Amino acid sequence: MIRFVNGSLAAAGEGEVIIDTGGIGYAVNVPVSLMSELPELGENLKLFTYLAVREDAMQLFGFLSYDDLTMFKMLIAVNGIGPKAALAILGTMSSEDICFAVMAEDAKSLSRAPGIGSKTAKKLILELKDKLDLAGMLEGKHGAVLENEENSFEGLVSDAVAALVALGFSKTDASKAVHAVEFTEEITVEEVLKQSLKNIM
Repeated sequence: MIRFVNGSLAAAGEGEVIIDTGGIGYAVNVPVSLMSELPELGENLKLFTYLAVREDAMQLFGFLSYDDLTMFKMLIAVNGIGPKAALAILGTMSSEDICFAVMAEDAKSLSRAPGIGSKTAKKLILELKDKLDLAGMLEGKHGAVLENEENSFEGLVSDAVAALVALGFSKTDASKAVHAVEFTEEITVEEVLKQSLKNIM
């Protein structure tokens, strides 16, 4: 298994880069969103990679971060999602946004990726919800609050997200904005909304 490719960027096209590693050029499929983050030709580029092997072909898929590679592998583990579809999703949304979309059960945001319909998006949510470390994402910012069983953290989050969705924001954007708020035991839903609107604007 090729875990990463590190070398100079020899060429870049639509969804593909070629990395020169000491005279050998590796063609690597990448998310379209990565194209804007590439260095100049000739400069060093390191991509974390996944080698997909089929009867008729071997293809490398590459990502700037290990988190994106991990998300890619989780996506292709879902029945019916191949490497190209997973790459399309990661070309439309970041790994973090995918996590928030799954947490918010926001099939609409996931279905914006080319080739991903509403039915497939709902299937992704169903299969990934138990696999993603959503609790870990929240505890990183709200650990102390989450540990207090007396607080109404879940209720505050739910109410704030619902209010933002009612204002026209997507579930994913609303959820992301709410979870960026610094929660305290005394915080009110009004204060959560105020801070969330600052985060989302």
